[in-house]
Amino acid sequence: MSTSPAPETVRTDVLIVGAGPVGLFAAFQAGVLGLTCEIIDVLDRAGGQCTELYPEKPIYDIPAIPGCNAQELVDRLLEQCAPFAPPMHFGQRADSVTDITNDDGHPRLLVTTDGGKRFDAAAVLVCAGAGAFAPQRVSVPEAVALEGKHVHYAVRELSRFAGKRVLVAGGGDSALDWALALRKVAARVTLLHRREGFRAADHTVASMRAAVEAGEMDFVMGMLGGLATADGALTAVQVKSRDGDKEIPADDVIALYGLVSEPGPIAQWDLDMRAGRIFIPDTTTYESSRRGVFAAGDIAYYANKQKLILSGFHEAALALRRAYHYAYPNKALVHMHTSNNPALAQKLTHA
Repeated sequence: MSTSPAPETVRTDVLIVGAGPVGLFAAFQAGVLGLTCEIIDVLDRAGGQCTELYPEKPIYDIPAIPGCNAQELVDRLLEQCAPFAPPMHFGQRADSVTDITNDDGHPRLLVTTDGGKRFDAAAVLVCAGAGAFAPQRVSVPEAVALEGKHVHYAVRELSRFAGKRVLVAGGGDSALDWALALRKVAARVTLLHRREGFRAADHTVASMRAAVEAGEMDFVMGMLGGLATADGALTAVQVKSRDGDKEIPADDVIALYGLVSEPGPIAQWDLDMRAGRIFIPDTTTYESSRRGVFAAGDIAYYANKQKLILSGFHEAALALRRAYHYAYPNKALVHMHTSNNPALAQKLTHA
C-alpha cells in the first residue's frame, strides 16, 4: 500500500500572512534587514482589499505619493520588494501554528496551510487586513441571480459603467468616493443611503452634496426594497422611504455596505483576540500575546489604533526588527539606512 510523501517544509526567517499593501511593504523591510521571508495569501493574487474590492479608489495619504489609486499603490509596492524576490504562495490560508525548536534549542513556529504547505519560521507576521472578509450583500431575493452582471460589490473598472444608469448604495467613504467618480462616466448616478448622515470624511460628504446641488448626480434617502428586471436584466431599483415607495431606473447597482470580516483560523492560534483582531500588548514590537507571532495593519488592535496603511507600514517595520532577534539570536542587528549601506543601495538601484 503506497502512501503520499509528506509535504516539503519551507524554512524561512519570517512568514508573512497577507499580501496586501502592509504585507508587501513588510517583505521589502525584511529584505532591507537581511531577513528571508515567504508570503501566503488566501486570495489568488497580491493586493488584498486594494486589488479585490477597490482597485481604482484614489489614495492620497501615502508619504511622497501625492495621489494614486489602490492598484497603482499595490503595483509600486510589488516593484519595491522585487529586488528581494520574496516567494508568494496564493490560494493558501494559514490554518495552524505549532511551537517547535531548531537544532540549537531556539523556539520556532511551524505553520500549515489549508493547501498542504508547511513553513518553519522564526517569526510570523500577520498582515491579514480585516481577516477573512466578504462584502455585505443585498438582502432582496432578486439580487442573487444578478450578482456579477447587474449587482456589484466592488468597482474594478470604471469603464464597465460608461453610459449606464448606476445606483450606488451605502453611506461610507467607498460609496461616496465611487458615486463621485462614476458621475464622470455613467449616464446618471444615484446615491442611496438610509439616512441624511454619512460615515464618510467631511470633505467627501461636502463634495457629494456639491455635486448633487450642481445636478451632476442624485441623492435619495431610503432603503433598497427590491429589484425590477426584464429578460434577466435590471431595469429599476425599488426604494422604500419615509415619503413612500418609489422606483429609480437603473442598469446597475453597486452595493457598498461594508465588509463582514472574521479572523478565520487565526482565532484558534491561542492569541489574545479583541473584537476579532489580534491584541498588541507592546507597541514597541507589535508582538502578540504569543511569542513570535506579530501583527500589523487592520488585523492589529491596541489603544489609539489607526486603520491607515501608513500605520501598518510603521507596525511592520518595528515588528521585523524584533523578529530579527528571533531569527538570529546570537547576531546583533545593525540599524542602517539604505542610504549608508552601499551594497544594499546598489541592489535596490540595479534591480
